[in-house]
Amino acid sequence: MEPPKLLIHGVTKIYRDGRQTLDTLASIDLTVNAGEFVTVIGPSGCGKSTLFNIVAGVDQPTGGTVAIDGDAQGARVGKAGYMPQQPLLLPWRTVAENVMLGLDVRRMPRKKAEVQAHELLKRFGLADFTHHYPATLSGGMRQRVALLRTVLFNSSFLLLDEPFGALDALTRLSLQMWLLDLWQTFHSSVLFITHDVREAILLSDRIYVLSSRPAKVVRIAEVELPRPRSPQQLALTQAVQLEQELTTLLMKEQQL
Repeated sequence: MEPPKLLIHGVTKIYRDGRQTLDTLASIDLTVNAGEFVTVIGPSGCGKSTLFNIVAGVDQPTGGTVAIDGDAQGARVGKAGYMPQQPLLLPWRTVAENVMLGLDVRRMPRKKAEVQAHELLKRFGLADFTHHYPATLSGGMRQRVALLRTVLFNSSFLLLDEPFGALDALTRLSLQMWLLDLWQTFHSSVLFITHDVREAILLSDRIYVLSSRPAKVVRIAEVELPRPRSPQQLALTQAVQLEQELTTLLMKEQQL
């Protein structure tokens, strides 16, 4: 039987500064199966990005285990394509060169990297911007480029930390649908962070709700909307009810 793409069991995180401690994560359990789109929501400052940093191997848990493809012992760095909140494109590199960045780090031959980057840019409607620099792009376009860079680095497992948080509503909706197309094309496993409950419902197979710090899972919600998804489905009774329930729960946790 194929192991989960990601299995988090009993993960805790305590930061220590001299005699002071900050309990951030309290025994988190979470699973992302192969090909699933899983979202984490929770009040501001509860430790969502800390959890992502642990999964990405940038930080280490105080306790518990994190297994990627069944491996809980090996290094986690490089086992997922990780996109933080800001696109962080290199201003001196063109769109194509930014998309190829992960392949350059892995020392893929230049010609092979160029072919892969250009195929991806063409497939997802960015071929006309291949030789543009980030400063000439809109915010939404920069996020698209950053997402393609993340996918080209590792399309099997993506960690996306609020990639659309700074965008206006219409651009955000466009990018949400674009991301779903990307996900379905590559059959990626995705762990996604957002503050937007509607975004979580539109994108996800399953939603984990974290409490205020120290964060623990207070609800796991299965999103039983058919795929492929469309924004119109957010008006369905089950979607509206789930949004109300999750929003109420988040407001309660935010006030604690």
